[in-house]
Amino acid sequence: MDITQTDTASTPEASAAKEPLRKAAFLDRDGVINIDHGYLHQPEQFDFIDGVFDACRHLQNLGYLLIVVTNQSGIARGYYTEHQFALLTSWMKQQFAAHGVKIDGVYYCPHHLEKGHNPYNIDCDCRKPRPGMLTQAIREYGIDPAQSLMLGDKAADMQAAAAAGVARKVLVLSGQALSEEDKQQADEVWPSIYTALTAVQA
Repeated sequence: MDITQTDTASTPEASAAKEPLRKAAFLDRDGVINIDHGYLHQPEQFDFIDGVFDACRHLQNLGYLLIVVTNQSGIARGYYTEHQFALLTSWMKQQFAAHGVKIDGVYYCPHHLEKGHNPYNIDCDCRKPRPGMLTQAIREYGIDPAQSLMLGDKAADMQAAAAAGVARKVLVLSGQALSEEDKQQADEVWPSIYTALTAVQA
């Protein structure tokens, strides 16, 4: 699987297999963590969704790993580089840390088969709706998808979660316009990630 991530898993696969499986909150980035302005790649473009720090701290306190899984076709299209994405990711994680929240892992797909430039124009397993980013995180962090949830703003997020066996699929309305068909692919529809404070209690 040709998949790219910005973090190395903190738990080696060998030891993860011996430990109890953990639960995770998989988070899409644009539209869930931040307002989706389209192909953003600089901190000054990054506007956090209201309540995201409180919501993520709540999930963290309940024992959920926080794993970001994000399609980044802007890299494939040549709008920004993987290095620029890594710098923005580091900055984002620092903002979370300043609010007492640890982002455990960030996985991203830099590919787009039709719109990408070489070497990113490939038919990969990591671009959602395919589940590659989630299954890699599940393997590397020792995650039990049956205890986990996915928060996304697109049908593709729900499809990737379903393919990875993630039990609880949540669409938020803080990103893309959603059709009724999109909403039917989710188990729940929330106004934004902030709803986690009341909707997730264990």
